[in-house]
Amino acid sequence: MPQSTAWIQQLQQGTKQLSINLSSQQNDQLVHYLKQLDQWNQAYNLSGVKTISRMVTHHLLDSLAVLPYVTGKTVLDVGTGAGLPGIPLAIALQNKQFTLLDCTQKKTAFLRHIIFKLQIKNVSVVKKRLNCYQPEHCFDTIICRAFGRYDDFVGQTRHLCCEGGKLVAMKGTSQLAKQETMGLSADIHPLFVPGLAAKRHVIVMRR
Repeated sequence: MPQSTAWIQQLQQGTKQLSINLSSQQNDQLVHYLKQLDQWNQAYNLSGVKTISRMVTHHLLDSLAVLPYVTGKTVLDVGTGAGLPGIPLAIALQNKQFTLLDCTQKKTAFLRHIIFKLQIKNVSVVKKRLNCYQPEHCFDTIICRAFGRYDDFVGQTRHLCCEGGKLVAMKGTSQLAKQETMGLSADIHPLFVPGLAAKRHVIVMRR
């Protein structure tokens, strides 16, 4: 099988293993997103993952694995970088409105390029630091994939979360939260990521 099609089949098999039903248009959008990310990464170093086959598991499927924990109508992806997990989730969840927040020029430029090129209608990009971000509305789900410390994420995003909403932190291990933290009850769930041997967990905090 040619290498150029092997990773596409890997992606399609992975979404099936995650029980995510995508249309042919959504599959095409994921494929083209990954192709663009691979091209831009060679020039602008947007990601430390350098091969497209590893991007399938470490970026796309890793992002899509958290899909069941994304609820409500409005979603904020904090420190989205190259659009992870926001872009894959927005492609899969077209009934939700996503805001992707990042302060890096080259990354937000890439995101705007992707949104225009793939005609993704339910995503907006904000180039700001989190501590300077003052949206006009709250968010039902606030998610981060590579924010850093768990308590920092809670402290800096809690005020942006709607009452009854949730904060969702993607982490490698389950050791970061065992009890209630800063007034939020935290539930830790293991994530199954097809093709990824490393342990992944999601920490869900309800406001």
